[in-house]
Amino acid sequence: MDNPGWVRIVRAMDTDIIIVGGGLNGPALALAAAQAGFTVTIIDALPVDRRKKPDFDGRSYALALASTRLLRGIGIWDTISDQAQPMLEIKVTDGRAGEGPSPWMMHFNYAEIEEGPMGYMVEDRFLRRAFLDAMKADKRITHLAPETVVAQDIDGPRVTVTLASGKTVTGAVLIGSDGRSSGTAERAGIKRTGWGYGQTAVVCAVAHEKPHGGVAHQFFMPGGPLAILPLTDDRSSIVWSETDARAAELAAMNDADFLDALRPAFGSFLGQISLTGARFTYPLGLTLANSFIADRLALVGDAAHGVHPIAGQGLNAGLRDVAALAEVMAEARGRGEDIGSPVVLQRYQQWRRFDTATLAIATDTFNRLFSNDNPLLRAARDISMGLVNAAPGLRRGFIREAAGLTGDLPKLMRG
Repeated sequence: MDNPGWVRIVRAMDTDIIIVGGGLNGPALALAAAQAGFTVTIIDALPVDRRKKPDFDGRSYALALASTRLLRGIGIWDTISDQAQPMLEIKVTDGRAGEGPSPWMMHFNYAEIEEGPMGYMVEDRFLRRAFLDAMKADKRITHLAPETVVAQDIDGPRVTVTLASGKTVTGAVLIGSDGRSSGTAERAGIKRTGWGYGQTAVVCAVAHEKPHGGVAHQFFMPGGPLAILPLTDDRSSIVWSETDARAAELAAMNDADFLDALRPAFGSFLGQISLTGARFTYPLGLTLANSFIADRLALVGDAAHGVHPIAGQGLNAGLRDVAALAEVMAEARGRGEDIGSPVVLQRYQQWRRFDTATLAIATDTFNRLFSNDNPLLRAARDISMGLVNAAPGLRRGFIREAAGLTGDLPKLMRG
C-alpha cells in the first residue's frame, strides 16, 4: 500500500494470477490462491463437459497423506473422501512374471506411524469433478475453457497472454501447469533436461474376486515394475511398466489376450480378475525444467518436473509445488510485495528445486536398478530389501516418505 502507483496497475489488471493448464495441479493452485484472497484466471484447453465425464475410465491417482491434507485445506477432500480407498499397507517384491516374487521383500504398514493411512487411491473422474465444481462456486476464479494460449508477453509489472480466440488476459504472474511439453515454459525460453527410459506404462483397472485389504503392491520385473493399487469395491488400479515394444504389443491386444498376459505377473492372490474401464499407455522418461521460474512466470507439476511413476509421486510432487507457491505468494502479498517479482518467485524455486531434483534422482536410480535381470544386481537389491524390512527405523522412514511427511512441508500439507 506504500506505492499507490503499483496499486492502480494491479487494479487495472484482469486478474492477479493466470494459470495455464486445467488438469489437476492447475485447479488445485487456483483454489489455494483464491482461498488466500487472490483473483485467478485458469485457461484450460479441454471443454468442461469432457473433464466432467462421469464414466469410470480406469485412471486413478495415489494421493499421499500430505496431499490429502492439501485437498482438505482447499475444500476438496470432504467431497471425494467417500470414494477414496485408504492404502493401509505397501508390499514391494522382486521377481519374474510366472515365477512368483522373491522371498525378500519390503512390507510397510500404516500402523507404524501415528498420522493414519499412508495415502488414498482416488479415481480421476471424482477428483476432476470436485475441482471443477469448487472452481465454479468460487467467484474469485474465472475458468476459461476450451481455450489455448498462443502468446505471452511481459510489460513491466504485468504479463499478458493472448488466446487462440483472440482474447487477452493480463495479470501479475503467469503459472505454467501445462504438462511435460509445457508451451508456457517453451515460450519463456526455458530449456529442459531429460531422457527416455525405453519403457511405456500400460494403465488400466481390474475387478477381482477377493478383497485387497487396502494393500498396494509393487512388483519389480525385468521389463519394469507392476503396481497393483487398491480401489474401492474390490477393484485395483494397474500401472504396468514394460519395454516400449512389449507395451505396444499389450496395447494392441484384445481384452481377453491382455488379461492372459497380465495374469502371470498379477498372480492369483486376489482370485479371478477382469478388466473394468479402458486401457491407456504413457511413454516413460525423466524431464526437468532447467529453471522453475522466469520473468513473471513459475512452473508447477509436470511442467517443472516429470518423473518415473515407480514411486507414485508424480501428482504428489506437483501438489507440493502448488502448496509451496500458494504460500510464497500469500506471504509476499502480506508484506506488500509484488507477487510476480523475481525475489518472490526465487523463494518458490529455492523451496522446490532441491526436493524435485532428489525425487528425480531417486526414481531414476530405482528404475535402473530394478528394471533388469542382472543376477548380481538382483541378489544385491533383494538383500537390501530384506535389510530395510528388518530395520524398524528404516522402515518407518520409508513409510513417512511414502506418506509425503518428510522435508520442508508447506502449511497446507501440515494439516
